Amino acid sequence: MSIPPEAAARLTKTFGSIPFSSHPAAWNSCWNDQFTPWDRSGPSHALADLLSQRPDLVPPAQERDARGDPIRNATGTVTKRTALVPGCGRGHDVLLLSAYGYDVWGLDTSETAIQKARDNQAAAGESKEYEVVNGMEKGAVDWIVGDFFADDWTQGIGANGTGKFDLIYDYTFLCALPLDVRPRWAKRMSELITPTGRLICLEYPSGRPLTELGPAWGVWPEVYEALLSAPGDPVEYNQDGTPIGTPSPKPRDDALHRLSLIKPRRTHKAGTNEDGSVRDFISVWSR
Repeated sequence: MSIPPEAAARLTKTFGSIPFSSHPAAWNSCWNDQFTPWDRSGPSHALADLLSQRPDLVPPAQERDARGDPIRNATGTVTKRTALVPGCGRGHDVLLLSAYGYDVWGLDTSETAIQKARDNQAAAGESKEYEVVNGMEKGAVDWIVGDFFADDWTQGIGANGTGKFDLIYDYTFLCALPLDVRPRWAKRMSELITPTGRLICLEYPSGRPLTELGPAWGVWPEVYEALLSAPGDPVEYNQDGTPIGTPSPKPRDDALHRLSLIKPRRTHKAGTNEDGSVRDFISVWSR
């Protein structure tokens, strides 16, 4: 259940004939035209399940003392860990992470998308999707219009104002990038993660061959491994979308390592097969 063929054709036509430097304006035009077939109209069940069921894989949003009370700083404010959602669109997953107690930044290159995210946040009070969980204090939400690959938007934000984040969530972001830009994505992710942080990827569209032009470009678990084990290095692909060769075993200080690869029980309809079985994977990465 992926993007309808006519919408996929429009995306391919729009982005296949322009340089990557022109992509931000093209994405913004799509938002202005209300052409957003990638929008899922709600948060990721796969992410929510990971956060609630696998605390061993993610940094806790808020630490607690021996009595179970939240740890506070010198001003009495609950200390929260930080999260980033690049390509956040309407911000569904930003609001989800906030409900789980993280201070979250939603980043998008489109001004219109960020305005839609603000509107979504304003309306979220009527939705039970974003109720605070596990007795946490809701995390703060900030929206940023910016270029993921630039440094300016990171100034003074994130973990202790370092411009790095304890958790980054990627969904329909890597797959929207041309293949030759993917190494830049991996390099940037390795730069934005704190030393103890986690990158969570809901891998979509998993198994789509590269003969089906993007965006969205197909991914495989092996693609993430090839990219993140050697951030910035080019990757060559077979026609089915799998990488050619295997990642180098040589250790690198900037490499991210996969902690877990999970077939989620639930995911967006776009990530399922016709029979309802899940096609997506969700992976967790660390230093």
